[in-house]
Amino acid sequence: MVRVSQIDDPDAQLVLIVDNNPMGTMRISQVFTQKGWRIEICEDGDLAVDTYVQLRPDLVLLALDIPTMDGHTAALEMRESDPSARIAFMAPRHQRELAADATHSAGAVAWLEKPLTKTIIDDNWDMVMGDIPDAPGLEDLDNLYPEDVDEMRAKRDDEEVVEVSAAMPLPAPAPLPAPAPEVSKPKKKGSKLKVLLTIIILGAIGAIAYHFTMGPIV
Repeated sequence: MVRVSQIDDPDAQLVLIVDNNPMGTMRISQVFTQKGWRIEICEDGDLAVDTYVQLRPDLVLLALDIPTMDGHTAALEMRESDPSARIAFMAPRHQRELAADATHSAGAVAWLEKPLTKTIIDDNWDMVMGDIPDAPGLEDLDNLYPEDVDEMRAKRDDEEVVEVSAAMPLPAPAPLPAPAPEVSKPKKKGSKLKVLLTIIILGAIGAIAYHFTMGPIV
């Protein structure tokens, strides 16, 4: 965002100029500075919506062909956040049909032909500062550019979650459970008894075999 303001009066009216053409925004800024307005400038649609929500300017001059979010969708987002948003589109002559449709859809007060000059602004001043129409396109906002709108809204939600998370201390890690005590295996009973029986049996068999081999003792 680039701020261009030569008006120190905080009560002066504020115009938000949304265009990525530096020469065009500079000319418009000069015109409104001469009118005694404060100036705020940004170059893309997503930032323009955030800026509008924060500052609530008295007038938005909004180009249609801007990055991240086109002017039509940005205008609908502004009208959704503030039904009294005063918006005038800026578009070259070859986009006049698109500009006229967007003006009706978003309830803009006018569309002005680029490049804007002091004469164009003065000739349309009464219309620019006139009554604010309804915005019938708000009913179809989610269907116009559903992916873009959902992505931008999710981005803002994620940023809010990150800010809240950063302000909250992280919980201390839970202590690890103590290791289970080793259970000694019971010694097998009867192993010695089996060995003893084996020795006795083998001894008996040996004695019998010796008896038959040597014959009876006289």
